[in-house]
Amino acid sequence: MEKLIAPSVLAADFGNLQRDVEMINQSSADWFHIDIMDGVFVPNISFGMPVLDVISKHAKKTIDVHLMIVDPDRYITTFADLGANILTVHYEACTHLHRTVQAIKAAGMKAGVALNPHTPIAVLEDIIADLDLVCIMSVNPGFGGQSFIENTYKKVSQLKHLIEFSNAPTLIEIDGGVTDKNANKLIEAGADVLVAGSFVFKSPDPIATIENLKAIVN
Repeated sequence: MEKLIAPSVLAADFGNLQRDVEMINQSSADWFHIDIMDGVFVPNISFGMPVLDVISKHAKKTIDVHLMIVDPDRYITTFADLGANILTVHYEACTHLHRTVQAIKAAGMKAGVALNPHTPIAVLEDIIADLDLVCIMSVNPGFGGQSFIENTYKKVSQLKHLIEFSNAPTLIEIDGGVTDKNANKLIEAGADVLVAGSFVFKSPDPIATIENLKAIVN
């Protein structure tokens, strides 16, 4: 399967958001990765429903929404209505994770679960077959531009083994600190989707940077 690149809109220029959305449309990127933060689950507030609504009106590719919020169940149908194709919730934020995952699917979206750097892969053993995506946080969630946590490679490998053992359809996504220096090693460990924020949007030529990442991982 082709490996996917998902630029993180959190790192875009919010003063030129439509321009950056169109850049992703025109690039070889596969998904839009959109981080929703509430200032409670993580120590930062990103953007909410009105901004996602605007992005989804212009985006021509899969919209991958990553909720870093408490009580995500309250907003599942809202994000479906706003155009999310994939909705990822944090394991650490869900008391009844199986119910949440089923509600996401019932709303017509693919269901993902994100794990913080300190959360072990083993917590997903009983639900992995129900998941379309697992997002491994390779930085502590909340802010862009952080340094990559090296233990991520081991976690990706462990998750890949769990997926294969369970014969699950789950994709492995990596979020945080992805660059051309670690992309290939992440794919070798078992990753399927790489989220890239600052590395793409702070580069002199984001379209060329995305193209280069695609070439590295495929």
